Amino acid sequence: MVTSAPHNDAAPASGPPGLALYVHIPFCETKCPYCDFNTYAGIEALMPAYVDALAHEIAGWGKVLGAPPLRSVFFGGGTPSYLPTRDLTRLMHAVRSAFDLPDEAEVTVEANPGDTVRERLQSMRRAGFNRISIGVQSLDDNELRLLGRRHDADQAMQAVAAAREAGFANVSLDLIFGLPRQLVSSWEHTLREAVALAPDHLSAYALTLEGGTPMEVDVRLGRLADPDPDIGAEMYRLTQELLAGAGYAQYEISNWARPGRESTHNLAYWRSESYLGVGPGAHSYLWANGLPALGSLGPAGIRFANLKSPRLYVERAQAWTPGNADLSAALGTVPTVDEREALDEATAISDVLMMGLRLNLGVADAAFAARWGRGITEAVPEPLAECLVLGLLEWSGPALRLTEHGRLLANEAFERFVAAAAASR
Repeated sequence: MVTSAPHNDAAPASGPPGLALYVHIPFCETKCPYCDFNTYAGIEALMPAYVDALAHEIAGWGKVLGAPPLRSVFFGGGTPSYLPTRDLTRLMHAVRSAFDLPDEAEVTVEANPGDTVRERLQSMRRAGFNRISIGVQSLDDNELRLLGRRHDADQAMQAVAAAREAGFANVSLDLIFGLPRQLVSSWEHTLREAVALAPDHLSAYALTLEGGTPMEVDVRLGRLADPDPDIGAEMYRLTQELLAGAGYAQYEISNWARPGRESTHNLAYWRSESYLGVGPGAHSYLWANGLPALGSLGPAGIRFANLKSPRLYVERAQAWTPGNADLSAALGTVPTVDEREALDEATAISDVLMMGLRLNLGVADAAFAARWGRGITEAVPEPLAECLVLGLLEWSGPALRLTEHGRLLANEAFERFVAAAAASR
């Protein structure tokens, strides 16, 4: 079934060769009330030892994996821009020493608007960062206070200008919609002001009330209004319309970009390519997709995660002495890893489809068959048929993708693939 939805007809199999590296910086000056990430305020005294430990872990993985090429590096958190620039520079040196980092690789740093003075940004550019993702979230001061942000709208706009002046040719903005009591008109104001800043990339995420966060508690106890999902859906449709009119192509459920400015790093996640995460709580997924050290892992691969406590992470990372064993054996000796799973084929296929279907281009049947030895229809016949009948998915030439209706109900499709994988085990 093919419709006239405005998407390209082919879905590329993968991006540039190499590994995507995520570097976690867990420090924040203050923690936002909606945030459920593995981040901490008030532990600045740990920064020097943390940087030592993180550099040591980076070096260890470079040895275990044989210094593979990197397609991208992403410093996230937390607030990487809160870390002293000398430490960011040192960590980038550790990355270059442990891995093969091509000049053309995408190297991103997340930043809060309040940390983006020009001199600091220039130091980041000199360290090797060529892309910056600024956590704007809103351009309405009342909403920023509700979100617990340290900046106001003027500071956010000044941050974008400062990033350009410092030499960042690739600027991304993060925005959040669907807030308690948020008006559609307010969200439209934020979108229009954001577009006027001419970023290269925009991420617009619907607020998720994570259990136990201060904002979720306030909503549960009635101190804040529960966000209206119908209004949130209207905001999402407005986002699609307004950004398309401004020349931004939607390439993933929550992401839009100027041509050629799609996030290389995040595409590695959505295409289920190999990625390595370092730092506390960081997740990794490795499979045999062209890197010599990964050859034994097969197409299903292995996923693992580091322990979450920054203090315990520092102790264990500094104690790691990587050996020369093969990767599967080495994973059992990494002291920072506390969760690991060798995936079965059904689980890996479910993950590949759930991640790939987030992309507007969807999942290319030929690329899927090259990896798994059979096409999507043969691999998951029942959930696929259900989703096609329900209008959640459609075939567009050689690729399977979400329909426009399915984008609003993506979890309805994803749950069917997860259930099918569970039933096959």
